[in-house]
Amino acid sequence: MELLADRVAVGGAHGEVLAATSLRVGPGALAVVAGEPGAGHTAFGLAITGRLRPSAGTLSPGAGVLRARSALVDAPGVSEPEGALRTADVVAEALVLAGRRGGRREVAAVLAEHGLDAATRFEAVPARERIALLAGIARPDLLVLDTPDRHSGDPDTWWPTALHHAGQGRAVVVLCGAATARLLPVTPALLGETDQPEPLETVQ
Repeated sequence: MELLADRVAVGGAHGEVLAATSLRVGPGALAVVAGEPGAGHTAFGLAITGRLRPSAGTLSPGAGVLRARSALVDAPGVSEPEGALRTADVVAEALVLAGRRGGRREVAAVLAEHGLDAATRFEAVPARERIALLAGIARPDLLVLDTPDRHSGDPDTWWPTALHHAGQGRAVVVLCGAATARLLPVTPALLGETDQPEPLETVQ
């Protein structure tokens, strides 16, 4: 699935939440979208996954298709799992939200795959395993990772996961801070900009 966001903006009760932002990313491609704190990371993530109606701009495909075929992973205050929950409970809930079976057998298989203990509080799961787990359960056509750099200043905790999913043929968007983006081997798109660089193509 190819995502095309054209001058998407989001307004709020107290002013602009997200300035007009454009982005194009297709299957097998990875786009990094960077911005300073308060630039509207989560608002953009919600908009491009069809979960928030923009106040301006257009999205293709439409909101219904985006909701059905995308996942907004670990968005603060939105899809971020409750840290006090057991990891097994987080996995069960995530499986169900992804439209998969969330029984004991399925949960145990996911935990074993990621080398995680069922009883561990989710807030204690290291950043690398947390992001790989949540992204791996989702399996959408469009995967949006919302500020994974807030868990660790080391991009290596999530960059391999993003590359892996793009390499599987998904369209992948990573929303991150501007300082983090400077550590990556790509030119990032920027929140609040409409003239953006091409995403990284991982599938030729």
